[in-house]
Amino acid sequence: GMTASMATILLTAGEKGKRFAMPNATIHMHQALGGARGQAVDVEIMAKELLRENELIRQILVKHTGQDGEKIRKDFDRDFFMTAEQAKAYGIIDEILSPAETDDEDDNGKSDGKDDTKNGNKSDDK
Repeated sequence: GMTASMATILLTAGEKGKRFAMPNATIHMHQALGGARGQAVDVEIMAKELLRENELIRQILVKHTGQDGEKIRKDFDRDFFMTAEQAKAYGIIDEILSPAETDDEDDNGKSDGKDDTKNGNKSDDK
């Protein structure tokens, strides 16, 4: 899976100890995006808003990752992609989840043949 854009900020600001990602996840952060057209005053208003949003997002990242402001500013300047391991080291997530072994699998990952209709699996016992 992937988190990108504002989803990465929401993940980062989640409750400490409950911020997870799967091993193959990609975490992507970038500056606030926007576009403006029209009168010069309208373009200026939009530019000021984007700069304000960028500063707010950087403050959130500093607060919840423990990274210093200059590092966040540098990393946040362009598209920045991280693996789950990198995101954990960065402070965006707390743990990397691994697929859970189900109750109907033995130590070799083979089914025991029991009915597992709650997971949508067909029973081998008919």
